[in-house]
Amino acid sequence: MQFLGRIYDTVTSVSNLFTNPYRVREVQLSEYGGKVRLKQEGRVLLYRNMSSHSWDCVLLLPESSSMALRLFQVASEEDAMNWFPQYSLKLRPFYETLRPPLRPETLQPIVDCLRNHPDWSSAHIAVDTGLRDCLKHNYVLSQMNVRDAQGQTALHIACERGEVGCVRELLEECQARTDITDKNGDTPMHCAAKQDSATVVEVLCSQMCAGINEVNVTGETPLHIACRMGKVETAKALMGGGACCDIIGASGYPIHAAMKYSERGCAEAILAAHPAQLQAQDPVYGGTPLHWAKTAEMSRLLLDRGCNVNYLSNTGESPLHILTKRGRFEAAMMLLTHGADPNIKGEDGNTALHLAMKLDHMDLIKALIVFGADVEIHNDLGETPGLIAARTSKGFNDIIHTAAALSAMSRGYAEVDGLQTGSRRMDRLLCLDGGGIKGLVLIQMLIALEKAADRPIRELFDWVAGTSTGGILALAIVHGKSMEYLRCLYFRMKEQVFKGSRPYESAPLEDFLKKEFGENTKMTDVKHPRVMVTSVLADRHPGELHIFRNYDPPALSRDPPYASSATFKPLTIPQEQVVWRAARSSGAAPTYFRPMGRFLDGGLLANNPTLDAMTEIHQYNKALKTRGQGDGVCKLGVVVSLGTGKPPQVEVNSVDVFRPSNPLELAKSFIGVKELGKMLVDCCTDSDGCAVDRARAWCEMADISYHRLSPQLSTEVMLDEVSDAVLVDMLWETQMYLYENREIIQTLAQQLLQP
Repeated sequence: MQFLGRIYDTVTSVSNLFTNPYRVREVQLSEYGGKVRLKQEGRVLLYRNMSSHSWDCVLLLPESSSMALRLFQVASEEDAMNWFPQYSLKLRPFYETLRPPLRPETLQPIVDCLRNHPDWSSAHIAVDTGLRDCLKHNYVLSQMNVRDAQGQTALHIACERGEVGCVRELLEECQARTDITDKNGDTPMHCAAKQDSATVVEVLCSQMCAGINEVNVTGETPLHIACRMGKVETAKALMGGGACCDIIGASGYPIHAAMKYSERGCAEAILAAHPAQLQAQDPVYGGTPLHWAKTAEMSRLLLDRGCNVNYLSNTGESPLHILTKRGRFEAAMMLLTHGADPNIKGEDGNTALHLAMKLDHMDLIKALIVFGADVEIHNDLGETPGLIAARTSKGFNDIIHTAAALSAMSRGYAEVDGLQTGSRRMDRLLCLDGGGIKGLVLIQMLIALEKAADRPIRELFDWVAGTSTGGILALAIVHGKSMEYLRCLYFRMKEQVFKGSRPYESAPLEDFLKKEFGENTKMTDVKHPRVMVTSVLADRHPGELHIFRNYDPPALSRDPPYASSATFKPLTIPQEQVVWRAARSSGAAPTYFRPMGRFLDGGLLANNPTLDAMTEIHQYNKALKTRGQGDGVCKLGVVVSLGTGKPPQVEVNSVDVFRPSNPLELAKSFIGVKELGKMLVDCCTDSDGCAVDRARAWCEMADISYHRLSPQLSTEVMLDEVSDAVLVDMLWETQMYLYENREIIQTLAQQLLQP
């Protein structure tokens, strides 16, 4: 039986060796009665089991004379001799401090930590296992500032783990040093900067810890690390504790790190605390934070705060050059819509268009040209963007040909004679259609007209009429806003206004209009040119066209237009009408925005306001004659009508609406209702076709020069389109249309400049 028992013990020992030799187990001390005791340090003993050829490390339990804890059982003498000194030395603070009875599950995490990190001291192990009571043991205190193989102390570990209580105890009771750096040059503060919580940083700062502004081996202060990792609250705590924003690291200042890694919250925190960092230059390239921005969102963050969009770095590059080289279309568009100059020369004399041509990036090329990039600027090697495209491009020959023609056309505009002075007896009328974001088409055509005449639009016309988006532009023209500014404004505005789903919130649109026109600016504050903005009075049936004016309306035999009646409330006179309200009323498109009080979008009755504007001028002149003021009458001589682009005609399958008798007919009827409804809306708001034919005929009968410009678009662009790529394509087609009609533009410019 004894023989069988020894076999069983041997099998059990071998089995244990093959499972987990370092698992802590409870054992009977009697098992080691006949085994060789090799070493003893304190309560830790090392035995050799001759029968199973194993070495056992055992911890004696003072509370029990019969039981012990086996710490390991290994088959290698080398392993046993290697681990025994570690166990006997590093475990002592724990088994002397922990309350009895000691259990395997209590000791196992400590043993595992010791084995996984043989370079750690007892202080490291106490922090990692969360056994804070052991930190006060004398031996642990003696090991408090010992470094591991990576150069980290126990305080580094506590900060890296985010153990607030442990950090506080290490600082207040254990005299842990805060100025020790690891192999990466990181202080405990660097480790704390990696945490989501700011509490550890606050605890360190409350003890006036060193290292808050120390630069590590990789060129980062704790604030650099927080910005790189997007730890916003930690970054705020660091700055609150004395972290400086003007310490140079490997990637410049902390603001540059935040921009490089697109950490918006950290960038906002820095700019809120230190606004001067907006133009901070990195030490290597001399670039501002805008040079480091990678996304449209991060670029907008800086641009909205007034960052210089055209600043050149030490390498002679603007932010637009950087984004173009990296093919970042959305971010480049953000710069262009905030006034970036596409013709600034950078490194080697290249403009952004030179760089875009080398990349063969279609969207960027179109965007740059649409925003005024010159295709015939030479770089230091004598190359134009067109020459680069001819050599490297695979599909841009048509684009370059058209762009070159546009450039030539622009230079030809300068030959138009200047505005002649003297008495003018013929009035000029500009009419702008509605169309939502497609007002960009209107702006692009007005820019071409301005270049052709070399005069601002407001100096070329005596009357300006507009509907919806055209009405907003008409008011902007009257108030002296430049066309280039308005183009950028529209691109920026769409992101603010078209948020969420239809119908959109009115507040963003109203805030936008208040900011641009002022909250208290009245219609009559600017009297020239005269402006007409259409809207629809929707407090009556049928609805009635209403015109907002900056002049007194013509008063003929009918009732004065602003008089009250028993049924309807009086309308506000021009002298009291606020500009932003007039703009909002004209743009209150149903299903897109809520009505502006009693007013709906003027496009419901006059999406092309030409006939209504001509009628208004006729009545105005007639009223002057009636009052004996015939000398003030100026005959209408030129009418310029601009559209927002014609969508392509598509085939309609059915507009038949009938009472269905079966499911198939129900489906056909449903499709018919949908198509008929769309057709009715399109017909009511159509600004081309019959509306243009009538206006042209009206002008021919009155001997008035009539010009209609509206490009044919290849795709239908929605009124609330927000895609920059779609809108750039739309403007590109507008540019090609302007080139095809360049002679008309030049003739029109000459006509507008003549008395």
